[in-house]
Amino acid sequence: MASPIRLRYPPARVADVVDLLHGRPVADPYRWLEDPDDAATREWSAAQDAVYAAYRTELVERAAGTAFAAGTIDQRLRSLLGAGHVGTPVWRGDLRFQTRREPGAEHAVVLVAEPAPDGGVRERVLVDPMALDPEGTTTLDAWQPSTDGRLLAYQISSGGTEESVLFVLDVRTGELVDGPVDRARYSPVAWVPDPDGDAAFYYVRRLAPELVPAEERAFHRRVWLHRVGTDPARDVEVFGAGLDPTNYYGVSVSRDGRWLLLSASAGTAPRTDVWIGDLSAGPVPELREVAVGHDAQVGAWVGRDGALYVLTDLDAPRGRLAVTRPDDPGVGTWRTLLAQDDEAVLEDVALLDGGGDRTVPTALLASWRRHAVSEVTRHDPVTGARLGEVPLPGLGSVSGLVARRDGGPEIWFSYTDHTTVPSVQVHDGRTGETSLWAAPPGSPPDLPAVHVGRLEVPSRDGTVVRAFVVTRADAVDQAGRPCTPAPTVLYGYGGFQVSLDPAYSATTLAWVEAGGTYVVANLRGGGEEGEDWHRAGMRQHKQNVFDDFHAVAEHLVATGWTTPAELACWGGSNGGLLVGAAVTQRPDLFAAAVCSAPLLDMVRYQLFGLGRTWTEEYGDADVPEELDWLLGYSPYHRVVPGTRYPATLFTVFEGDSRVDPLHARKLAAALQAATSAAPDEAPVLVRRETGVGHGGRSLSRSVGLTTEELQFVADRTGLLA
Repeated sequence: MASPIRLRYPPARVADVVDLLHGRPVADPYRWLEDPDDAATREWSAAQDAVYAAYRTELVERAAGTAFAAGTIDQRLRSLLGAGHVGTPVWRGDLRFQTRREPGAEHAVVLVAEPAPDGGVRERVLVDPMALDPEGTTTLDAWQPSTDGRLLAYQISSGGTEESVLFVLDVRTGELVDGPVDRARYSPVAWVPDPDGDAAFYYVRRLAPELVPAEERAFHRRVWLHRVGTDPARDVEVFGAGLDPTNYYGVSVSRDGRWLLLSASAGTAPRTDVWIGDLSAGPVPELREVAVGHDAQVGAWVGRDGALYVLTDLDAPRGRLAVTRPDDPGVGTWRTLLAQDDEAVLEDVALLDGGGDRTVPTALLASWRRHAVSEVTRHDPVTGARLGEVPLPGLGSVSGLVARRDGGPEIWFSYTDHTTVPSVQVHDGRTGETSLWAAPPGSPPDLPAVHVGRLEVPSRDGTVVRAFVVTRADAVDQAGRPCTPAPTVLYGYGGFQVSLDPAYSATTLAWVEAGGTYVVANLRGGGEEGEDWHRAGMRQHKQNVFDDFHAVAEHLVATGWTTPAELACWGGSNGGLLVGAAVTQRPDLFAAAVCSAPLLDMVRYQLFGLGRTWTEEYGDADVPEELDWLLGYSPYHRVVPGTRYPATLFTVFEGDSRVDPLHARKLAAALQAATSAAPDEAPVLVRRETGVGHGGRSLSRSVGLTTEELQFVADRTGLLA
């Protein structure tokens, strides 16, 4: 694994910067790396590019003739992704809208399927990101057809910024009829039903930049009413003035057009306030509280039967479904329809009807997550009594339960597992059968014989943590135990109630096919076991997440799956914070780390990107007690000179408007200066990429990044040997 060439890190000035925060000195020697436009930062970054290029040159030569050879691993990744993608349908009468990515295509497109004159179905592409930008740096962020299907609102952004711009097109002609409307990042679109054709919608837009201080321009959203074809400057402000400037807003309109539902969440706080208004009184109605001021998440909608349904974790950390009346919606009127399960987390619900009187539900479907594996059950829509279980293709993950807007007996949903490319399934409420409705457009890839197992590991405080283990079938015995230790990737996230459920992954399968083991840990902070599980890994409890990760790593070593010399940790975003903590807290456990788009300076994180919206997850450095939490694990502040740190690859994206690349720059400089390992023995590297950001990217960009990450990990864990 050692390079014949000698890598030399560029010098990084150690500045005498010490902040006195709540009476305690906090050193920040690499603060100068926060400014990407400073000449010193640009020079340092260019030198890091050169170090990484030198490492890559040697690595490509070393990988020749292996499964990770240049031209081999990227082609294998393309093959594993070659089936393409198909999205669940959105119905508007006889029109079907959905996304699809053809094999080899860089991005998915939005298409419409409509009845053809010959009695068949004709499909037309409505939005193609590559037609808008042949360079592939424009991404489709969201889309929503009007209630009659005549118009389509869609949002795009460029260069990875996620700064969505909204447009409206005529579905029949494909011509633009509205837009651009800027500042529409994270905006839902709620069309107002109109018998003469939908011509207005509610949406979310930030205030004009001249109305707020420069440091506040990422916030200050409002809900507006926009009439298609009019100047957005004339939009009617509906909601949001005087509320928390970091609020994210949700907005929807009932199918009959009578009820407006609004929700507000301060940043990513795990609580939601919800209001409802009667639009028969006008487009800016008086609002009634559905749930306001409760320490809980609440989602509400009006069903075709006119009832108000509420999906919430209020008094039910694993979730429950309640029902009430929209004209009397307060918490005290709620009747629980689906009670909390002792183990499973309630994820989604959908109502079916028999196709006659479509305002009368005949069944209720509910999707659940039981220890990260999906289940779908059938219930009486009046009593909630369980009537049976909906068959699924395997032990995997279900996302979305989609019904026709006009009602009907069918429900569509997406299904995937570790070895199954995502497909669209349909459940017929009349027959009780579930069947494949749409597979990706390409041929299924040839997959290696894979074994998927499950581990249960006690964490430091005794809490049981689960993990999926994916390896080649010939690498385990009949009991599912490892035959010999193998190079292993341990992946985790552990935050924001994100659940790492079974899912098809080209990265995982390419690694396993080459002889490695891939482990996905379900850590506290995620959503696998409900809101209590999330809160056990946030704020003052964040160290639990890292302890869980360390416990899984130690278990993998103790039970013969791998050794510290063959173990790599991998994560991105909040998962990059996890990796940073693993590297700085337990450098003895890992040979390598992939730290992608990470948060690492937890004292100053809230000053950059969207960090201010995450204080409910991590804590606020402006509060003395919470600063103590943050300093207790902040990777940048835990670097100890003379420690032998694992080989670490930081991957950062210059268009990232969520997590600023400054985090990786600062920790990379600190690790390079502090580690006792020579650069050729355990290199600390920075891979920069322009034209992309935190979220979606083209197929080629995805394959390129994953190729380099896999080659790095294979090199440092011995899979190339």
